[in-house]
Amino acid sequence: MKKIILPIVLMFSLVLSGVAVTAQTADEIIDKYITAIGGKENWKKINSMVVEGNVEVQGLEIPFKMQVVNNKGMRSDAEFQGNKIIDILTPDKGWSQNPLSGKATLQPLTSEEMKQKVDELDLQGSFIDYSTKGSTVEFLGKDEDEGNEFYKVKLTTKNNNETTYFFDIKTYLVYKQESTTKQNGQDIKVTVKSLNYQKTDAGVIMPYKLDQGGMVIATKKILFNVPIDETQFIGK
Repeated sequence: MKKIILPIVLMFSLVLSGVAVTAQTADEIIDKYITAIGGKENWKKINSMVVEGNVEVQGLEIPFKMQVVNNKGMRSDAEFQGNKIIDILTPDKGWSQNPLSGKATLQPLTSEEMKQKVDELDLQGSFIDYSTKGSTVEFLGKDEDEGNEFYKVKLTTKNNNETTYFFDIKTYLVYKQESTTKQNGQDIKVTVKSLNYQKTDAGVIMPYKLDQGGMVIATKKILFNVPIDETQFIGK
């Protein structure tokens, strides 16, 4: 009996130690990432943000303005050839308007759209206090892209949204993130590269350029902890 029990005990010990190493590796990467982007203390001070810039697509530049109050509401406004493009999100409801895609007025988001977007209200970052927020992480090893090495960590939020992040092994900044979204009933893989990191007046570091293949979001100005009229987060 002892001869049988001992191998089983050793087997489970190895399995459990492997799990512990994986979790510890993911947390170590996350801790270094949070330090690289300005530190947890600075991010926890941020309660509102206003971003202005351009959406660059097919040679066009479309000005936009985004306003966010942490975990309360988000609104983005853009205009193209007289067409107003609006996105509004709160913890419970959301609306969108885009005449170019057939939405001439604000229309409620579907339950699936809400599920995919609601995590964006976390202004202070998905990785800060991630376990307290009900999220889990998984270390997926290393990867290479364009001659650089990255650590891969998958984050699953309490809303069951999964995103794989690629952390530069030298700087620990996020180089890109991959997720899957549903469009017209089909799963679409979305890859976003984070570029041109800059230190802001709030002491936090953010990418001023997001590259999503055929579309680039270029930030010109960011303001933190400014008053925002929350009635803008109410759709009609």
